Amino acid sequence: MEIIRTKFEGMQVLQPHVLYDSRGFFFESYNKATFHRLGIDADFVQDNQSLSSRGVLRGLHFQRPPFAQTKLVQVLRGEILDVAVDLRHGSVTFGQSYSVRLSDKNKLQLLIPKGFAHGFVVLSEDAHVLYKCDQFYSQPHDSGIRYDDPDLAINWELPETQRITSAKDQRLQSFRDYRQQPDF
Repeated sequence: MEIIRTKFEGMQVLQPHVLYDSRGFFFESYNKATFHRLGIDADFVQDNQSLSSRGVLRGLHFQRPPFAQTKLVQVLRGEILDVAVDLRHGSVTFGQSYSVRLSDKNKLQLLIPKGFAHGFVVLSEDAHVLYKCDQFYSQPHDSGIRYDDPDLAINWELPETQRITSAKDQRLQSFRDYRQQPDF
């Protein structure tokens, strides 16, 4: 497993070592001992999966403390643009976003620490996404920021007319409102 560092403290892109042969491929997508050796000590307690069609945009979601989550995101089938926004008030990267294409072809994983909002948009015909969380889901702590917030100006790589969002995600707070009372 190789780590690709980002400018965001605690956020990393992980590149597993993949073994290919005539039968296909094999790799360890998660090994607690390997992660510990790499300095990643998240104790994952819940796995989430989603299947979404092209253009589906989910996010930007996060859980407020004490149920904030570290996430390890990977794509089992298809391709997404995965996006994380730093919500840690006082961080040098506060309010900045990071995006990376994750796919079944590149097998990259994104480790998103607590204090980030997370979302993705499906770029392929469909995408099967799996992510591990180090905290259980808590509906009362569920929150988010609008995906199309003008202050964040995220390039989702798909025109607005091709994006499919939920009514819930369309009602999320603005980043400006979040800044008034930050959670992290």
